[in-house]
Amino acid sequence: MDKSTRLPDDHNLASRDLASHVLAGERVEAVNWSQNRSLFAERVKIFPKRVKGTYRTIKWWFMAVLLGIYYFAPWIRWDRGPNAPDQAILIDLPARRFYFFNIEIWPQEVYYLTGLLILAAVGLFAATSLFGRVWCAWGCPQTVWTDLYMLVERWIEGDRNARIRLDKGPWTLGKIFKRVAKHAIWIVIAMLTGGAWIFYFADAPTLGHQLLALNAPPAAWITIAFLTGTTYLMAGFAREQVCTYMCPYARFQSVMLDEESYIVTYRGDRGEPRGPHKRGTSWEGRGHCVDCNACVAVCPTGIDIRNGQQIECINCGLCIDACNIIMDRLDLPRGLIAHDTLANISRRAKRRPMALHLVRPRTFVYIGILALVAGIMAYALATRSVLDINVLSDRNPLYVVLSNGDIRNGYTFKIINKLHEQREFKLSVNGIKGAKLSVVGLDLAPGDTPRFRVGPDKLASFRVFVEAPRASLTGVSTAFTFVLTDTASGAQARYSAIYRGPGLNR
Repeated sequence: MDKSTRLPDDHNLASRDLASHVLAGERVEAVNWSQNRSLFAERVKIFPKRVKGTYRTIKWWFMAVLLGIYYFAPWIRWDRGPNAPDQAILIDLPARRFYFFNIEIWPQEVYYLTGLLILAAVGLFAATSLFGRVWCAWGCPQTVWTDLYMLVERWIEGDRNARIRLDKGPWTLGKIFKRVAKHAIWIVIAMLTGGAWIFYFADAPTLGHQLLALNAPPAAWITIAFLTGTTYLMAGFAREQVCTYMCPYARFQSVMLDEESYIVTYRGDRGEPRGPHKRGTSWEGRGHCVDCNACVAVCPTGIDIRNGQQIECINCGLCIDACNIIMDRLDLPRGLIAHDTLANISRRAKRRPMALHLVRPRTFVYIGILALVAGIMAYALATRSVLDINVLSDRNPLYVVLSNGDIRNGYTFKIINKLHEQREFKLSVNGIKGAKLSVVGLDLAPGDTPRFRVGPDKLASFRVFVEAPRASLTGVSTAFTFVLTDTASGAQARYSAIYRGPGLNR
């Protein structure tokens, strides 16, 4: 007998339910999956309320400082001497250089970038394990630009209740004017965001004049258009959806948190049982939470912090400001919502002393990795050479036998002068007795030492031949060293190379 089951069309439907019906031999009828909330959750629009308080003030200052750095840093000048760009922060792609004030990074020094990425990642892990999602709350570009967009939105459309009424109301001339004005300012901010970014990749004053004259390179216009679109979309529309669904950090943050993490917490031991309260009545037998939902109204991701740790919480602390205002009105102590640890809540329930354990095995490991990588990078920068050489030996042929029986090897010899001044170098070899050097395009008298001139902050390439008697070779390959010496300062750079030959038995 054929059994037929109609699957429930609600958000609790899971794959194991479907499997159980199939294994039981039941015929499963088609379901309108487009209405199944387990596959797609329709976004509930959030209208955060403006709040005043310590954390909101801190967020304003962070937003102002970070936006100021982003928009104005490319315009800072830094004198590096002649023949060098005077922009403090510059990613010079044509010249393949990265300038950061006194530091200049070449392409072959990409390990510095690796070190920075390690520091950023481990620093993020350490901060999260200590204080939760503080990066999301204060420093993330998504948070900063969303705050700026919401500031414009409140300025034009009003606070929470006014925006809700406007959103639900009919399309009038007033509503159209406000929406057009808001989106116009959003687009201007997005364009300024894209425009500021490209100034990090070219001389800012020069590129600025080109943009005003409408003769900037196509890459500049394409970059501005792309960043304008993404900023407008992410900060204006996606907002908390980016933090909840798009950002991977929100997904793996729970791995980095533990019971000793100092995060925004609702102190349920003090707040429960919650409920409305009339002024003048006793607080006996009930908690201090009056269920006013002020914490929910100000939350930029629309969550209820009273439900415990949630993936959407970015630890901004605005719910703390909102709750403290209510506590002040009720003449109750502040801190019903505060930075605290889950372990402390448990300790209070058991009447044990409060404690803050910032140094734990997890944080100790993170801090140790940070110290190690930072130390390695600091040492590498402090001992960084201003002269590098790179040598590539010829592959075809590996060697040439000359008419007098000597063996000749060819090399492509590259000199990297990291100073902003022209330098002269002389080249010699150690490790092969009787070796002679010659350079393509350079006339040398017998016994002369080859000399090279390399321009400031340049890489120069030369074709170098080394000739040696067969008797001086130790086998099919002989190790030797190129020695490059700065004729002015005496500074040397060495490169260990291999000399190929036919071997002693031939």
